[in-house]
Amino acid sequence: MSDNVGLSTPRGSGTSGYIQRNLAQMRPRDRASPYTTTTSSPLSQSHSHIQRQPDKGLLEHDRKRQVEVKVFELRDKLEEEGKLDQEEIDEQCDALRKKLLAEQEKTAKNGLGPKRNIKMHQVHELADAKIKESERLRQALKISKDYEEGSHWRRQEERMKMAEGGGGDGGGGGGGDGDEKERDRDNDDRKRRRD
Repeated sequence: MSDNVGLSTPRGSGTSGYIQRNLAQMRPRDRASPYTTTTSSPLSQSHSHIQRQPDKGLLEHDRKRQVEVKVFELRDKLEEEGKLDQEEIDEQCDALRKKLLAEQEKTAKNGLGPKRNIKMHQVHELADAKIKESERLRQALKISKDYEEGSHWRRQEERMKMAEGGGGDGGGGGGGDGDEKERDRDNDDRKRRRD
């Protein structure tokens, strides 16, 4: 055998000893990981999560499809009854379509859609729901949109460097200016969190 691959001898194995690659192997769906591992700052070496964005076109198509399903059910019911002619059926279906689309636009503007059980295969709906949930949580905890994870520790390291640098001067005159800048930065951060 070449390259130490396969059987040393096919004798007694019931095979010809021919080696081929496994075509049934499942390959990963995504080549790129949603988590980045390379960052510029040493504090953010932890995995930062990039949220997958839903495809708005697919979500809109699904909403329109739900409307058309209800319109089709009405059309089917009216055609089975046979009391109305085709033009009246079309008018009622168009009226229902307009009503349902208006309701969807109204709920989309309010941001309060009907609570649905989302299946695991509906990845775009899941991603959209997760983004909305994260946004509600961020607002509830009063976290600013430009918050960077680990920024508190970075400021603390800067304070320690300023204290070490200010203590080496002897007079400590530079440390007082640093303390004022530090207080200003902390106050700015508090104001940003309130907003």
